[in-house]
Amino acid sequence: MSKQELEVIAIGQDASCCPGLASAPLDDECATELAKVFKALGDPVRLRLLSMIASREGGEVCVCEMTPAFDLSQPTISHHLKLLRQAGLIDCERRGTWVYYWALPGVLDKLAAFLTTPQAVTEVTA
Repeated sequence: MSKQELEVIAIGQDASCCPGLASAPLDDECATELAKVFKALGDPVRLRLLSMIASREGGEVCVCEMTPAFDLSQPTISHHLKLLRQAGLIDCERRGTWVYYWALPGVLDKLAAFLTTPQAVTEVTA
């Protein structure tokens, strides 16, 4: 990943932006916004960090609990968390020495809905 910083984006706040992948072709603006999110998720460390945060019972994790899971320095982990935050996937709060992270409500659901293809409805005839 380049050293450029990602801008915080809001996924799906505008109902007209970013329809489902299979429902209509993306316009330039939606594609640009979504590419930033997928770029943040395109790194295995960031994907694991997001998974650790999103799957945590209670909904939040201290950075001190995530760092030992990786063979990386704490500043490197903090950098990856910053990129996830800038992509609009997580948020954080400093409490004393430590920073606690949580997944933003609905963001992962919106990404999943974007990637989901509509199922054909079939009627069972007897």
